[in-house]
Amino acid sequence: MYLKRKMDAALEAWKSDEGRKPLIVKGPRQVGKTATIRRFAAEHYRSVVEINFAEEPRYAAITSSGYSVDEVVKNISLLDPSKQFIPGQTLIFFDELQDHPDIATALKFFKQDGRFDVICSGSMLGINYRTIESNSVGYKTDVEMSSLDFEEFLWAKGYGDDAADAIFQHLVRLQPFSELEMNVYSNLFMDYCTLGGMPEVVASYIESGTFEGTLQLQRQLVADYREDIQKYAEGLDQARILNVFRHIPVQLAKENKKFQISKVSSGARFKDYRGCVEWLESAGMVNVCRCLSFPELPLKGNYDENKYKIYFADTGLFVSMLDDEASDDLRANRNLGVYKGALFESIVGEALHKAGYDLYYYKRENSTLEEDFFVRTRNNLVPVEVKSKKGTAKSMRTLITSDSYPDIQFGIKLSAGNIGSSDMLFTTPYFTTFLLKKLLRAYDEGEVALFTEE
Repeated sequence: MYLKRKMDAALEAWKSDEGRKPLIVKGPRQVGKTATIRRFAAEHYRSVVEINFAEEPRYAAITSSGYSVDEVVKNISLLDPSKQFIPGQTLIFFDELQDHPDIATALKFFKQDGRFDVICSGSMLGINYRTIESNSVGYKTDVEMSSLDFEEFLWAKGYGDDAADAIFQHLVRLQPFSELEMNVYSNLFMDYCTLGGMPEVVASYIESGTFEGTLQLQRQLVADYREDIQKYAEGLDQARILNVFRHIPVQLAKENKKFQISKVSSGARFKDYRGCVEWLESAGMVNVCRCLSFPELPLKGNYDENKYKIYFADTGLFVSMLDDEASDDLRANRNLGVYKGALFESIVGEALHKAGYDLYYYKRENSTLEEDFFVRTRNNLVPVEVKSKKGTAKSMRTLITSDSYPDIQFGIKLSAGNIGSSDMLFTTPYFTTFLLKKLLRAYDEGEVALFTEE
C-alpha cells in the first residue's frame, strides 16, 4: 500500500527544474524515503538503476578507480551488466548513502556531465553523514523527509487536500468547529497520536481498520533503532546513547520534563553524555527542545546548552515504549494516565519540528513561570502552551501582559477545546498544530487577524 506523501510534490518540482542538481533525500530510517523515490522513478524514467549500499556492499567498489561518471557507470555495469544507462531517460538511485558516503564525491561529476539524473537517500546515522555534507558542495540539493504529519495521515484516511484547507479556514476566520467536526478531527488526531507517522504502522492500521498488530510494528521499529545505535555510533559510548534513548519516556512522564542526565544512571555526569543527545538528534531519532536563557528574539544562540527536553521524533515510538498496561489502555480507552501531558507535548513538538521550527521552551529559575514552546512571526516571539486539561494559562498571561517581555505581544494555547480568541490569547485544538506556521505567515502578511480587537 503506497501512502501519498508531501515528498511526492517535492520530487515533481525537482524533476521540472531544468537546472536540477543531484538530490539527497535525508531523514530517519523507515520514514518512507525509498518507497517514495521508487514510485516517483517508476513514473518518470524509462530506466531506473537502484543501488543499495547496505544490502549490496560490493557496490562500494564503484568509486575505487575514480569519481567520473564514465568510471562509476563502467564499474556498475561490470557488477551488473543488466542495468541500463539511457542518456536523458535514466535515474540512478543510490540508497543507504550513509554506508558509502564516498559516492557523494561523484555527484559533482554527475551534475557537470548531465546525462543521468541522480537521487541519493540516506538515514542520518553516525559521523559518516558529515563526510557527505562536505562533498560536492554546490553540486547537490538536500531535502529532509520525516514520518507522516497529520495532514498526510488525513490523506491516508482518504481525505483530500480540501480537508486541511477547510481546517485552515476555521483558523483564519476565528470560526469554531461544529460539534461533528470536533468529534471527527479529534478522534482522527487521537488515532494519529497512538500510531505515530511511520508508514508501515499507518498502512497496517489503514488496511485492517484496527490497531491490531500496530504495537508490535512500533516495538520492532524501536528495536531496529537500538540496533542502528549499536551499528553506527562510532567514537561514542553506545551504552550511554542507549541509556539516554531508553530513559526518554520515563523522564517525560514526570512533571518536570527537563531531561536530567543524573537520572540516566548512577553517577552519570553531563560531560560524559554531552555527545549522546546530539548523536540521537542528528540521527533524526529525537527532537531536542532547548531552554531559552530569556524569552526574547533572536532565538538562535539564546539558550542554555545544558538544559533541554527530549521528545521522540515520532510519537508512535514513545507510545510503544510505554508499559503494556498504559499502551493497552491508550488503544482501547483513549486513557493516557500519567503520560497525558507528555504525549500531547511530544506530538505538538513533533508537529512544530515537521513544520520547520526549531524547538525552544522557557523555565524561569526559582519560579513557576514556564512555557512549553516558542515560535515567532516576523516581529514577535510567540509562546505556545499545550494544555492537557482545562485551566488558565497563567504563565502565558504573565508573558503577554508583563513589560519584562517586550517581544511577546500574544500567545497560542493548544487544547482539546475549540477555537477562541480573547485578551491576545488565541486558542485552538491540538489537531490544528500542523497549520500554525502557515497561519503565522498569513498573520505576518496582514492576511488574517488573530484577535477581534485588531
